Amino acid sequence: MVLELSLPFCSCKNRNLCQNLTGQAPQELLIYEMAENGKNCDQRRVAMNKEQYNGNFTDPSSVNEKKRRDREERQNIVLWRQPLITLQYFSLETLVILKEWTSKLWHRQSIVVSFLLLLAVLTATYYIEGAHQQYVQRIEKQFLLYAYWIGLGILSSVGLGTGLHTFLLYLGPHIASVTLAAYECNSVNFPEPPYPDQIICPDEEGTEGTISLWSIISKVRIEACMWGIGTAIGELPPYFMARAARLSGAEPDDEEYQEFEEMLEHAETAQDFASRAKLAVQNLVQKVGFFGILACASIPNPLFDLAGITCGHFLVPFWTFFGATLIGKAIIKMHIQKIFVIVTFSKHIVEQMVAFIGAVPGIGPSLQKPFQEYLEAQRQKLHHRSEMGTPQGENWLSWMFEKLVVVMVCYFILSIINSMAQSYAKRIQQRLDPKEKTK
Repeated sequence: MVLELSLPFCSCKNRNLCQNLTGQAPQELLIYEMAENGKNCDQRRVAMNKEQYNGNFTDPSSVNEKKRRDREERQNIVLWRQPLITLQYFSLETLVILKEWTSKLWHRQSIVVSFLLLLAVLTATYYIEGAHQQYVQRIEKQFLLYAYWIGLGILSSVGLGTGLHTFLLYLGPHIASVTLAAYECNSVNFPEPPYPDQIICPDEEGTEGTISLWSIISKVRIEACMWGIGTAIGELPPYFMARAARLSGAEPDDEEYQEFEEMLEHAETAQDFASRAKLAVQNLVQKVGFFGILACASIPNPLFDLAGITCGHFLVPFWTFFGATLIGKAIIKMHIQKIFVIVTFSKHIVEQMVAFIGAVPGIGPSLQKPFQEYLEAQRQKLHHRSEMGTPQGENWLSWMFEKLVVVMVCYFILSIINSMAQSYAKRIQQRLDPKEKTK
């Protein structure tokens, strides 16, 4: 009778306690964990984890209250409230991370040595003169271009701090600049160099009306696809974290994963819109599989981190998850975003928007003037006439956008500092109370 009552509980990850209760080995109980009714098991496991710590049962309300207080205490550790403590904790967390990575590299000495040998060969090839230098320069140019846009894509989705919105700050403006230049020059064959660092019209411009939507899409395809690949790579950490936690049976130090477990626990009673939206994403990914992941990745979706956690938790194969994410973000979603930007900044749409601004009663003409000056300055730069007839001084629209980029990058850096400081505070809380895992 005891064995029958214990089996549902034993199908979850508390195998050591299960073995004490039933006498069965953890390997035998693993069969239940991989059963088709995994979702029900997860709900029971989450409920038991709320009450069981090191074999002792605690009042769930007191545990939740302790977690809430710890979370509020950590959230107060930010630069504008406790600057000295935040900087101290950030420095200590940085040292802890460096120590962990150094330890990992030390245990993988063969990989490190192989990497250093490869780096030495590439360095020698780069600096030794010879006929191969033309190919080296070409490879270097393409590598830096790909690495730049992939890196921006990773920063946009990897989850450092608040995330850096690199599409709005870098890729979107680049596509808009190419679109405006294509309609002004009647060509997309911009001289290289200076393209892509600077866009100027070719000496032989095309005829009016030869620019099509497809020609502009083709011109920015590499940059956009590389950025999309970067965003797909940035979605991997939540997947690997959830997968490792499920396979090892450990409770990870990740608040999003713990929120995911709470969501499973309260799936039947969720009422608010946000919880229902998260449950819809989780159900779509779990039940539909590849095409569900593809659908979530193909549209702007702030909840896609939940899709990665869901796939890792339910042990979705890596290539199923990453393949669908890569196709959705680097191909489908990227083309949707490209077409939107190109259509928005096409010549006739821009002219209509400027005219609409000028039609605003009272302040319209004063608002319209800087936009007209900015567009005229861009036309002159495209035709090599920046030194003739261009108003001296910087247009205030350009000045505002540059300052906006600086502010957003600085806020991104500050959010990383705050996040790492709060991570170290969480380590301290766990050391002070080893019987409980804070959330």
